[in-house]
Amino acid sequence: MLAAPVMAWISLVLIVDSDGSLAVQRLLGVLTWALLLAVLRRESIVVRVQTGVVVVFATAVEYTFSPLLEVYVYRFDNVPAYVPPGHGLVYLAALSLGRSTFVREHLRGCVAAVVVAGGAYAAWGLTLGPRIDVLGAFWFCCLVGFLAWGPSRPLYVGAFVVVTYLEIVGTALGTWTWQPYDPTGWVPVGNPPSGAAGGYGWFDLAALLLTPLLLGRWRDWGGSRQSVVGAGDPSDEPIGVGDPCANVTDP
Repeated sequence: MLAAPVMAWISLVLIVDSDGSLAVQRLLGVLTWALLLAVLRRESIVVRVQTGVVVVFATAVEYTFSPLLEVYVYRFDNVPAYVPPGHGLVYLAALSLGRSTFVREHLRGCVAAVVVAGGAYAAWGLTLGPRIDVLGAFWFCCLVGFLAWGPSRPLYVGAFVVVTYLEIVGTALGTWTWQPYDPTGWVPVGNPPSGAAGGYGWFDLAALLLTPLLLGRWRDWGGSRQSVVGAGDPSDEPIGVGDPCANVTDP
């Protein structure tokens, strides 16, 4: 299963970066990009494009909410070079967990476990945590909504495990720190927010909506080339919106 080595790699990156220089951080970025590209070689074109959309979407969110709005800050007040490819690896790790036989065969039980565990975590953040965490509770509600009505329920189960783990590790190491309030000063934020995994539901939704459009454009471009130079259509795989866990086997 891909999830375990991805989580181990990102954990190692966070540990090294927690006390490393900016040059080390950039090297970690290069290595993380290399790992992401190596992993994507074993994936279908659909999953590759979905992952690319997640990376672009998540990177835009990172630059908006970290350097610009400072909802959370990294050690060097930047977006570390390993973060954009790291989001791709997190998405693939969540996808891998969602593809697993256990999750697929016990999906209802896994969803219930996520709701119970996530709900307890969110309640702790609102009542007993070091500081009140309203943002985490809101994101947990987003996660519950995706689990109830979203198209990729196995992936959301995986995202809860992977993202919650990495948020706890990253903030404990001081690799990044969440501010006590959002930019309005009205919404208290935990460090980390309890329901951070709910954000990946939006990333996945963006991927599912944009991937068919992007592949359709690529198919049309390939068809135009074929009419001119006799090239084959580069888009051989089916194009459609649906659960990314449904049609792919775990590498």
